[in-house]
Amino acid sequence: MNIVEEIRTKITSGTVIPKPEAKADFMVKGWGNRRDQAALIYFIPNHNNKDKPYQKGINVSEWRLAYNRLLEAGVFERNWFNKNLNDCAAEGGCNFTTIGGIFELLGLADYSASGVYRLRRATE
Repeated sequence: MNIVEEIRTKITSGTVIPKPEAKADFMVKGWGNRRDQAALIYFIPNHNNKDKPYQKGINVSEWRLAYNRLLEAGVFERNWFNKNLNDCAAEGGCNFTTIGGIFELLGLADYSASGVYRLRRATE
C-alpha cells in the first residue's frame, strides 16, 4: 500500500480527525508544503479566535516512516514519534495524534492507550 496515495484519495478537505482528548475539532485543510515536501495540512483550534485556526502539517516522508513503523512494530507510539520524527514532533505534539487519527480513519490502527496506536488486524 502506498500510504500517501491512500491519504490523498480517501482523506478529503473538511474531514474531522479523531483525537483521543480534543475539546474542539481538528480538520483537514488539504495538501500544501511542510519541511520542503508535500504535506497534509490541517487546522487546529485557536481558542483565542475561533475564526482564525492555526495550521500544522505532516509531510510525505513522515507519513511513510510512521506507516512503516506501524506495520513493522504493530504499534505507532509517541516515544518513537518524538525520537524518529523529531522535526514533526517539534512542530507540535498534536501531529502524533493526527497521524494516529488518520490511521484510524483509514482502518489501519486503533487508539489503544495514551501515546499508543495499535495496528488493526484483519478479521477472518
